Amino acid sequence: MMQRRQLMTLTGLGLGASLAAPSVLRAQGNWPDRPIRLIVPWAPGGSTDTVARLFQPRLAAVLGQPVVIENRGGASGSIGASEMARTPADGSAWMLAYDNEAPNQTLLRLNYQTLEALVPVSLVATGPLVMTAHSSTPFRNFRDVVDAAKRNPEALNYASSGVGGLAHISTTLLQQQNDFKLTHVPYRGGGPAVTAAVANEVPLFMTNVVIVSQHIRAGTLRPLGVTTRGETRHVPGTQSFAQQGFGDFEAPTWWAFFGRAGTPQPIVDKMHAALRQVLNEPEVKARIEEQGCDIVASTPAECRTFVAAEIERWGKVIRDNNIRADS
Repeated sequence: MMQRRQLMTLTGLGLGASLAAPSVLRAQGNWPDRPIRLIVPWAPGGSTDTVARLFQPRLAAVLGQPVVIENRGGASGSIGASEMARTPADGSAWMLAYDNEAPNQTLLRLNYQTLEALVPVSLVATGPLVMTAHSSTPFRNFRDVVDAAKRNPEALNYASSGVGGLAHISTTLLQQQNDFKLTHVPYRGGGPAVTAAVANEVPLFMTNVVIVSQHIRAGTLRPLGVTTRGETRHVPGTQSFAQQGFGDFEAPTWWAFFGRAGTPQPIVDKMHAALRQVLNEPEVKARIEEQGCDIVASTPAECRTFVAAEIERWGKVIRDNNIRADS
């Protein structure tokens, strides 16, 4: 009797699986069959929002469904990422992450781990960080800032898009390696931070180039140094921190596209193909790159390898230098 019940149960499970399988396959084959959520874990006006909105219309056209951007800012991008980690693994929601996603794994107490809760789809783009000064300040390069900070420690304020972001951590590392002190003024995203920098509420601003390129061109903000090894075409005429005598310092910024872990591979593959097609379209590529970054459009495996290395690299810096979320 026991064996019979077990056999019936197993047969029922098998029958259920066989009946469910075609339905799952049809759902995958018809994907997307509804509007797609694109979570941007930052406020409107920041670089992640800007990059997302530059490829969003073409991605919607290629996929044949609306792509609806949801701005879920706060806590260095972790609020939006936590929301993404709770979404169904059915291809209905995706996320464009910023470089903060890597240091957040060490710096913050999170209810998810990026490479367990999310599936990398593509490294979208990379670019330099730049330290800018308002045009009314006397600073012409970063060495001027360091000299002033050493004369009067912590008197100079610098803005960033939030506590624990790459802009914050890299600037902290610069200070610790070169024995000077600035005062960090974090904002809730790049949009509010650039508004404050342009208004001269804060004299210095460490950020990616995307959200300040127009203000640099207009002369409102003056670039003092970039985080590439040498000069970059995105901020012509501006030396890197390494070129200005700050060791071999390098800290690229980046944007990566994620889905929910467990999303069926055919759906991930279809999204990757659509995204890669869009990012390599000459008009989309030109519009994004003229903001101050370089399209990568990597494979999912390349994206996973890159993000894992960034988590390890900046985690080590945070631990070695005792950087805290309130620093």
